[in-house]
Amino acid sequence: MIEFVATFVVPFVLVLTLIVTVHELGHFWAARAFGVKIDSFSIGFGRALLRFRDRTGVEWRVGWLPLGGYVKFAGDANAASVPDSADLAALKQEIEAEEGPGAFQKYFHFKPLWQRAIVVAAGPVSNFLLAIVIFASLALAMGPRVYPSPRIDAVEPGSPAAHAGFKPGDVVRKVNGRSIEDFDELRMQVWLRRGETVRFSVERDGRPIELRAVLGATETVDPVTGTKTPVGSLGVRRSPTDVFTVRYGPISALKQGVNLTVETLDTTLVYLGRVLTGRESADALGGPLGIARTSGAVASAAAEAGPDLATKAVYVTANLLNLAAFLSVGIGFMNLLPVPVLDGGHLLFYGYEAVARRPLDERIQAAGYWLGLALLLGLMLFVTWNDLKKLPLFQQVGGLLS
Repeated sequence: MIEFVATFVVPFVLVLTLIVTVHELGHFWAARAFGVKIDSFSIGFGRALLRFRDRTGVEWRVGWLPLGGYVKFAGDANAASVPDSADLAALKQEIEAEEGPGAFQKYFHFKPLWQRAIVVAAGPVSNFLLAIVIFASLALAMGPRVYPSPRIDAVEPGSPAAHAGFKPGDVVRKVNGRSIEDFDELRMQVWLRRGETVRFSVERDGRPIELRAVLGATETVDPVTGTKTPVGSLGVRRSPTDVFTVRYGPISALKQGVNLTVETLDTTLVYLGRVLTGRESADALGGPLGIARTSGAVASAAAEAGPDLATKAVYVTANLLNLAAFLSVGIGFMNLLPVPVLDGGHLLFYGYEAVARRPLDERIQAAGYWLGLALLLGLMLFVTWNDLKKLPLFQQVGGLLS
């Protein structure tokens, strides 16, 4: 039991708490900057394990269930947290009766539309900034990094690369117009496009040429979690000794942080696009159980690689931070989806308000809220089922039933 808590629960809670706290602090500090009155700031849900109230009247609390968090603005009343015109008029009257004329101006719902939009968008933006900071910090702290060159050393006979005309010595510069810096980037772009016709910009003997390949399919095994995933295949290999070294200073590390964040977001968009068009299975989507499993596997692998306790601690911290950066991009993106309940849903309502010059009717907002909640719960059930199917116990049961 102690080993399970140390290996899975603690890494999961640490990673998720970091991401959620930064997300909610984004909302909090943006609201503070515009003088919004805030009732409470919570990390976790349910009964408070810790709580205190600061000098500005904000209640800071830690809930017992570490699966999210929230910032509660004064005046949040209806289900969608976006009052309509009637609600706003009644709320304004109530505030002025209790606090005096003009007091309503510090309430979130009476702030200018652009300020409300910034406050809502600040959460996902903070997640992207967190990823940039983590990626940049790791690049700076880990010293010189060795990357595999995007030069092709061998072409497998009969492979998509062979049919497309690839030759040993070719250096891949772009995939579908996207610049490639190293072989790992090439591999990822190929993995994401199973069965597609892909354009490759290649440098051969100093001359640029264009090649097109219809990618095949293969299966990759995650070295950390052991999960098998079908991916695209080109059929090229590289020499293990063909590498280049990059030394990061503050500016180049920051650039690397931005690049990795953009690449992670691009990978997410490409994968979801393939899922929505039916070209990819949604089995790779995961939820809290998958995050816990990955966090535990990452922590365990890092701990085993360290020769002593201090080195183990450094490896575990670096690997969990790297995982947190990738997850932070995903959570930031998910929150921008135009689904009521999420930040993107609020921005959608604000878009309507900007065009119509008035808030959407509260009944429609509430209906959208419950629909969004149902979609979100359905997604959670789906990804939880995906996570359960990957557990050894479920795989054994499935083998017995098949």
